[in-house]
Amino acid sequence: MLSNSMSEKITKYIEHIVAEGQSPVRIDKYLTRLLPQKSRAYIQSLITSEHILVNGRPVKASHKVSPAEQIDIFLQQRPPIDVRPEKMALDIVYEDEALLVVNKPAGMVVHPGPGHAGGTLVNGLLYGPLSGAFESPENLRPGIVHRLDKETSGLLVVAKNDEIHAALAKQFSQKTAFRK
Repeated sequence: MLSNSMSEKITKYIEHIVAEGQSPVRIDKYLTRLLPQKSRAYIQSLITSEHILVNGRPVKASHKVSPAEQIDIFLQQRPPIDVRPEKMALDIVYEDEALLVVNKPAGMVVHPGPGHAGGTLVNGLLYGPLSGAFESPENLRPGIVHRLDKETSGLLVVAKNDEIHAALAKQFSQKTAFRK
């Protein structure tokens, strides 16, 4: 059962019964497929904070789901993003109405975070190609479909809306995305 302070942050409750015939799979992976608009990291944070219960009890991300288990999911409101758009030169190698591909230089941080509030790829994307997109406070990684470390250079695929983001993230997750 959730404490009063935890329940104040709850924005949605989902009750789910695992289908008969479901093969054992980690609950974080299972819920990522069940809720494709939510990231695996977000699901794992809900598990860690005991906002996901199985048969009324907290579990670890490694818990394997079984048929007929009841999963209670308490979605939390995320704090609003305080990411300021910044004008910067980005090396965009492809762009259409749905997505863009940007060549990220080594040394550039992708996402704002402690110690990197500005100068990130996300700051630059929000100023230019993603200006006005991704208004939802739940989207902490606007448009970014996959990852590159700070010191790694290379091409990053960036979605221009939530629908394309979910579809591309699923393709990367299932390893069905490919290069031409």
